[in-house]
Order: sequence, then structure tokens, then C-alpha cells
Amino acid sequence: MDRTTGHRPHRVVVLALDGLLPFELGIPHRIFGRPKDARGRHLYEVVTCSIRPPGPVRTDADFAIEVENGPEALATADTVIVPASYELGPVFEQGVLTDELAAALAHIRPGTRLASICTGVFVLAAAGYLDGRRATTHWAETDQLQRLFPKVDVDPNVLFIDDGDVLTSAGVAAGLDLCLHMVRRDHGTAVANEIARRTVVPPHRDGGQAQYIHRPVPEPQVATTRGARAWALGRLHEPIQLRDLAAQESMSVRTFTRRFREEVGVSPGQWLTQQRVERARHLLESSGLSMDQVAQDAGFGTAQSMRQHLQAALGVTPTAYRRTFRTGVRT
Repeated sequence: MDRTTGHRPHRVVVLALDGLLPFELGIPHRIFGRPKDARGRHLYEVVTCSIRPPGPVRTDADFAIEVENGPEALATADTVIVPASYELGPVFEQGVLTDELAAALAHIRPGTRLASICTGVFVLAAAGYLDGRRATTHWAETDQLQRLFPKVDVDPNVLFIDDGDVLTSAGVAAGLDLCLHMVRRDHGTAVANEIARRTVVPPHRDGGQAQYIHRPVPEPQVATTRGARAWALGRLHEPIQLRDLAAQESMSVRTFTRRFREEVGVSPGQWLTQQRVERARHLLESSGLSMDQVAQDAGFGTAQSMRQHLQAALGVTPTAYRRTFRTGVRT
């Protein structure tokens, strides 16, 4: 905490376990280490810890990582993130914690926000944090997760799940989506979008998007829906019908819908709603437009329609969202 101003950044503690994937360990540092408020103060502080005293932690690569904090750091966390590991042993094989891991997790204070990336979810599940909750992990490990933890509602088809104080993500790049989502939830879409731009990743992939798309890259000489998506983004304020989108690619509605879902992972209607919600969020944060004007510009037509969609997507009203996130923050 800055004693002169009373400012205390939100502390994110990342738990490094033997067998960790260096890429996934680095995601929280890359995403949470950037944003600052209007006075140049960091919004987050990111700390890495081990379940043992400070020292080396093995990775799945040909190098180890020197970690300077022991498990006591977990007691200082506002958010704890558990990245993937390929050496979870009885946690992955039997669904039980080792004594060492259980002792480390005991440091976590009640009310701390918890998150996992990929197989890190097995740690949260074995500790009982996911009983009665929805959760996800890498699509290749969802069957194992469900078998070991029948009290967990495992969804194998999504990028990440936000269950309030516990969040879980699919593998690898889905960890970026999860961390950006948490920043967006904490500080609004403008801050998250700027971090995404600096990280050179898409600013927003909805958690409900399919994590495994069978044809992620169109075959050569096969028409795509990219042009229709660009066309729609320039006209979100206008009524857009499915047949209008299909016409942009000279496809039948049926062919376009199938191709769109193969490429994007959601239906055209779901995608349009996501884009309009993001547009409304941006305008609520960055402009003084009235609710009716924001609704028109985002393509919802009426303030009541926008209210219903934002309430469904974000759990808050447009007025509450603007009051929370219309602040001066930079990255």
C-alpha cells in the first residue's frame, strides 16, 4: 500500500506447481501487470509463490523457474490463480490433495477470488472449492475431471466459466481470455481492450464460445464469413438480419450459418449480441450519451432492450455499469 495516498493494488498470487507450463504461468503477469489508474499507479500487484520455501520449481520444459515466495504469500492474496501442471500426481489421478499442497492452500483467506487455467482446475476441485459449481478445463481432460469429481458440473465446450468468486478456464490461450475477462469485470472494457491490444490478442472472446472448433482455419479457396462480420461491425446501429449477413458472402442462410459457427464457435445471432454488448459497454464508459442514444448506437433499439441484454450478459444494469466503470484508467 502507498501510505501517502492509501492506494493498495489488488494482489494476484499465482501458485507455481512442479511440472508447470511456462506459457500459462506467464499469462497472469502479462495481463495483470500492465493496467494503471489515471495517476499512473498499478491496479494490480502480481506475485508468484510455491508450495515450498523459496527455490526452484520444475517446468515441463528443459529449465526450472526460481520462485522467491513460499506458500505464506497465499494469505496475502485478493485473487489466487492456479495455472496448469503436468505433475499433479494424486490430484489428477485420484482427486486428492497431497499433504504439502493442502497445507499451502490452507493459507488462502475466506472470500479470496480463485481462478484456474487448464488443469489447475483439478487443484481447486480436489480442495472442494468447486462442489456444486460449473467448471471447465482443457477439452482433453474434461472426462477425467468429471469422473474424479462428480459433484462438479463440468462443461467441456466453453472457453471459461465465471461463477462469481471462482473462475475456471480451458487450456492454453483460454487463460488469456479468462484473465482479460477478470480485468474487464474489475475495471471495464476499455482497460481490458487496451491490454489486449498491447498483448496483440483479440480483446474479447465470450466465455461461452466453443473451445474446440473442428475447422479453425478455412480451407484454401473456400469462402469464409470474415467479410460479413466486418460489414456487420460497421452497422451495429442498424437492424441486421441473418439473410443480410449471408448475402454479403453470397451464401444461402443455411450454408452461412453452418460456416459461421465452424469459424467463430457461436451462432450469428449470438455473435451479434456479443458485439452489441461490447459496443454498449464502450459507450457507457467513454461517452456522456443518454441511455436511449447508447441503445440506438449499439443496435439495441430501445433503452429497455439494452437493459435486458446487459443484465443477462453482465448481471448489472446500464446505469450501474456506467457508474462503476466511467473512471479515468490507463494501461
